[in-house]
Amino acid sequence: MAEFLITPLGTFVLILAQCLAIVGFVMISLLFLVYGDRKIWAAVQMRRGPNVVGAYGLLQSVADALKYVVKEVVVPAGADKAVFMLAPMTSFVLAILAWAVIPMNEGWVLSDINVAVLFVFAVSSLEVYGIIMGGWASNSKYPFLGSLRSAAQMISYEVSIGLIIIGVIISTGSLNFSAIVAAQDTAYGFFGWYWLPHLPMVFLFFISALAETNRPPFDLPEAESELVAGYQVEYSSTPFLLFMAGEYIAIFLMCALTSLLFFGGWLSPIPGLPDGVLWMIAKMAFFFFLFAMVKAITPRYRYDQLMRIGWKVFLPMSLAWVVIVAFLAKFEVLGGFWARWAIGG
Repeated sequence: MAEFLITPLGTFVLILAQCLAIVGFVMISLLFLVYGDRKIWAAVQMRRGPNVVGAYGLLQSVADALKYVVKEVVVPAGADKAVFMLAPMTSFVLAILAWAVIPMNEGWVLSDINVAVLFVFAVSSLEVYGIIMGGWASNSKYPFLGSLRSAAQMISYEVSIGLIIIGVIISTGSLNFSAIVAAQDTAYGFFGWYWLPHLPMVFLFFISALAETNRPPFDLPEAESELVAGYQVEYSSTPFLLFMAGEYIAIFLMCALTSLLFFGGWLSPIPGLPDGVLWMIAKMAFFFFLFAMVKAITPRYRYDQLMRIGWKVFLPMSLAWVVIVAFLAKFEVLGGFWARWAIGG
């Protein structure tokens, strides 16, 4: 077997198996994310939620997916059919692609590249094209307006997310996610993770992630005043399923990034317990719980409020934090608390 794996065919088979493992993990997680979303909303509203299909309603997401797959694909008569069908596939594939550089444990990553942060940024910034394509190809004013709103919203908050991550990069001295987690592995344990040195930015990052993924209270592409569902209003069946799957996968990616950048990734928060992939999954599940709770308990913002917060509050604060962290790291304040590269992090 070892001899086979070093051949070109063996390398191809190994990479293919790793890719399928990532896709399988993400897609299976997707089923439970939708189920958990519904159950959390139901609990907040004192309802039961899904409880009929399968034990405790666990197969409700599977039933919904099958329903979308077997329904007829309806393409509007005036739509650009090629772009119309390409848009949801673009959103879905790009959402999956970003997971190629996300480590779940030490060494558990498909591509452990030194510019992993830039790769995630490049892929996530391209996702906006799927939304614009979907709104434009529908040949309808309301989807097009929804796609423009979504594009402006995603681009606005990508700026603040990027600046927040730059602060983490300054502290680590690396663009590699595994190196970022390793820099948080200090003698201080839980209190050595980046949530404490970069405490103000943790909240900004979480809120920006909500806006970046079009989650409430920033789900403004679904224009309430127009009574339509935004850029995907003309979509049905499998194309609509791909849009929704891409959205949830992007949300799960933000949960993974929050865990890796600020909360130690796979590092154990309890002294004596071993690090491992279960800690990473538990942290991602916790942050998804916070995503669901925000949707259940917060009212929707107006669009002008959303843009004002992004450009007039988050952008100046994140930019100022980059300057502050640069000075703290340069002069190794508190023994290099913000300069893990200086102390061998």
